[in-house]
Amino acid sequence: MDGPIGIFDSGLGGLTVVRAVRRRLPAESIVYFGDTARVPYGIKSSRTVTRFAMEACSLLLEHRPKFIVAACNTASATALPALADHLDVPLCGVIEPGAAQAVEPAGGRPIGVIATEATIASGAYRRAIHRLRPDATVLEKACPLLVPIVEEGRTVDDPVVRLVLREYLTPLAAGGVGTVVLGCTHYPLLAGAIAETLGPAVTLVDSAEAVAARVADRLAAEDRLAADGRGDIRFFVSDHPDRFRAVGSRFLGTPAQPVTLVPPEALSAGSGGWHGHPTSGGHDAEQGPWPRERGHATRASVEETP
Repeated sequence: MDGPIGIFDSGLGGLTVVRAVRRRLPAESIVYFGDTARVPYGIKSSRTVTRFAMEACSLLLEHRPKFIVAACNTASATALPALADHLDVPLCGVIEPGAAQAVEPAGGRPIGVIATEATIASGAYRRAIHRLRPDATVLEKACPLLVPIVEEGRTVDDPVVRLVLREYLTPLAAGGVGTVVLGCTHYPLLAGAIAETLGPAVTLVDSAEAVAARVADRLAAEDRLAADGRGDIRFFVSDHPDRFRAVGSRFLGTPAQPVTLVPPEALSAGSGGWHGHPTSGGHDAEQGPWPRERGHATRASVEETP
């Protein structure tokens, strides 16, 4: 029924959410945007991340989505309230589902969170976990090198990956964590090496499946699930479509194509002049900072690669 599910991320990581949604809801069409020109988001200010998230939603809104997923932990941690204020489309992030999934298997032991610098600095996971279990001990570790490592296409058996993971994860293992939340959608691609570094007594939490379940529940409650069949997937990126197609297949397990390039200047043009500070009166989500069409000048700068 009606439009696709829109999903966005700073780069490739959100494809783990695409894969989970696709597995649970195969009849749904999906529009995905990866901001590959501006990855990583995790080292940027909250104001900048919010602007980028607004611009991503501008692109997704052109496809009239019935649901939008902020499949980026950094955007979920810093931009979700602003997005919720402006969007008239149902929206969810990845932090609340991930936190809920982490609490039960911890078994009273500390809960670890690995994420980008911005996500850790926001305290979003700590707050979400404490809402569910106020007495939980939460050990957090920023891992700024992991997103670039994944975006470069490095695999779990790469010695650089192993070295970096030992540096980041040793304090969590020493702290006796029972669960570790993979607080960035890029990290599941390194899950095997992360699990090996932490040891078999630690449960890893990937929020992608929990997010897919939340989307399915919301659409079912509103009687908006697509009919039987197979939905299509459209991919949009802000840079390097060929690289996205090649590396993205690792996330999806299937070819990521076709891929359409939307340069950053086109995204900025489509954001309706929004630069991080809503007006005091707010915006109407239908007419406000995201116009439904960006116009011919923007379209001229978009190219599709097969």
